[in-house]
Amino acid sequence: MEQGPQHDDRLQARALRRWYATLWVCFGLVPPGIAVWDHAEGTRSATLALLALLAVCYPITGTFPGDLAVRRYTFLGALIAGIGAVSCLLDGAASLLIVSLPHFWIQGGGPRRAIALSGLATAAAVAGIAANPDGPALTGNTVAALTGYGASILAGLWMTRVVARHAERARHLAADLEEAERRLAEAQRRQGAADERERLAREIHDTLAQGLASIVVLAEAAREGIGTDPAASARQLVSIERTARENLAEARVLVGSAPGGSVPGGGVAAGSIAATLRRTLDRFAEDTGLAVDADLPDVDCDQPTRVALLRCTQESLANVRKHAAATTVGVVLAAHPHGVELEITDDGRGFVPGAASGGFGLDGMRRRLAELGGRLTVTSAPGEGTRVLALLPREGTP
Repeated sequence: MEQGPQHDDRLQARALRRWYATLWVCFGLVPPGIAVWDHAEGTRSATLALLALLAVCYPITGTFPGDLAVRRYTFLGALIAGIGAVSCLLDGAASLLIVSLPHFWIQGGGPRRAIALSGLATAAAVAGIAANPDGPALTGNTVAALTGYGASILAGLWMTRVVARHAERARHLAADLEEAERRLAEAQRRQGAADERERLAREIHDTLAQGLASIVVLAEAAREGIGTDPAASARQLVSIERTARENLAEARVLVGSAPGGSVPGGGVAAGSIAATLRRTLDRFAEDTGLAVDADLPDVDCDQPTRVALLRCTQESLANVRKHAAATTVGVVLAAHPHGVELEITDDGRGFVPGAASGGFGLDGMRRRLAELGGRLTVTSAPGEGTRVLALLPREGTP
C-alpha cells in the first residue's frame, strides 16, 4: 500500500472532489429544479429529467470500465449538452453553469482544455438562452454566464499555479527525503563497518594477540633454558604447542564468524565460569611460575557474561605477565544480588592509572563490559600493585 505525502495528497483531493460534488448537486442542480416547478408540465418534466440525468451521469461515468480520460470527457460532454438544454428550457441557467465550471478544471486535463471546455459550456448556455423564442436577446443570465466564465478562468489559472507550486515543493521535499534516507543508510553502513572492525580488533587482541605474546615469552624462556634446564624447556615447548593450537582454533572461529557478529560465545565453550577461569589460571601459573590464589565459587551466569569475565581475566593476566613483575596474583569471583563481580589483584610494581594510557586492552575491557551494562574499575599506585574490578549485572537485573 502506498504511503507518504503523495498518498495523503490524493486522499485529500478525493475528499475535496466529494465535497464539491455535493455542493454541485445542492447549488447547481437543485435551484433549476425548484425554478421550473411553476412552468408548464412539458417544460417541467423535460427539465427535471435532464437534471436527474446529469446527477446520475456523474457517478456512473466515474465507475464505468475503460480509460479514465474517456469517461471524464463523456461526462463533461453530457454536462455541456445538459447546460445548453436547461438554459433553453428555462430561458437561462446561469447558476447551473457557474457551479459546474469547476468540473472542467478538475477533469479537463490541463488549463487549456479546461478553458476550451468551459468556454463550450458557456457558449451552450448563451445559445440556449438565445434559442428560447420567448426570451430577450440579452438577459441577466447571459451576463452572469459570461462573467462567471471570465472569473472561472482567472480563478482556475491562479489555482493551477498554486497547485503547480505545491507539487514542485512536494517533489523537492521528496527528493530531499530520499537524499536524507540515502545518507542515513550510508552512515549506518559506515557505522556498522566501524563497529565490526572494532569488534574484530578487540577479539583479535583478546585472543590471538595474547596467545602470540604468550608464545613469544615461552619461546624466549625455552631458548634460554634449553642448555641448563631441558625439562623446563620441554614443558615450555608443550605450552607453546598448546597455545598455538588454541590460537588456530580462535582464528578459525573469527574467520567463520557470521557477517555482522561473532559466533555466540566467541569460541568460549558453554559451562561453568569457575571451571573455565580455573583452567586459565592453571595455565598461567604453569607458564609463568607465579603463585595464584583463586577463590572461584560456581556462579550461574549467561554465556555473554562468561565470555566477558574470561576476556577480562585473560587481559589482566597478560598485563601482569608483561608489566607487573609480580610474584602473586589473586582472583576472586563473587555473586551479588545486583550482579557478578570479578576481582584480580597482583603485588607487582603498579602504575598511575590517570597518567597511563591504559592501552587497547583496558579500553577494550571497558567497552566490552559497557556493552553488557557493566563497568570496570582499575586501582593502582607505584609500588603497591594493581587491582582490577569487573562488575556485570545478572541477566534480568537493571
